[in-house]
Amino acid sequence: MNIIGIDPGLVKTGWGVIASQGNALSFIGSGVIKPPTSLPLAERLKFLHDELQKIITLWQPELAAIEESFIGMGGQSALKLGNARGALLLTLALAGLGVSEYSPNLIKKSVTGAGKAEKTQVAAMVKILLPQAYEQTSADALDALAVAICHAHHAHAPKFSA
Repeated sequence: MNIIGIDPGLVKTGWGVIASQGNALSFIGSGVIKPPTSLPLAERLKFLHDELQKIITLWQPELAAIEESFIGMGGQSALKLGNARGALLLTLALAGLGVSEYSPNLIKKSVTGAGKAEKTQVAAMVKILLPQAYEQTSADALDALAVAICHAHHAHAPKFSA
């Protein structure tokens, strides 16, 4: 099954698509959506929507995962990220994809084994887990691939109730 991972941002949104079959993962594609910063907010959100819609049409993911907002950021930054996440979540929902959300620490732990891992450690592990992504240099795209990997590890994990 194909999974799209999203690392949301209003300036740069990373995306990555992987295939997951049992325990095997393989790289399909990745990149970064960069809305022109000269556009008004509404047009930047529309740009995110339009570009993500094209990516979904091209790569045909069956599942989607997105990184949750980081709580420690300032109010203005959180609001801008929230706007971007809203546009991206809506696009994924309109495409009929079920969307899972993961905290930054869970993503890091799923990929590296440590919830407080540095970005460089996450990038290095993504490149080990997905060797075809080795030439990918964009931190945002690598983070999005990490989100997709996290979802591949957790999507079918048994859920226990207390």
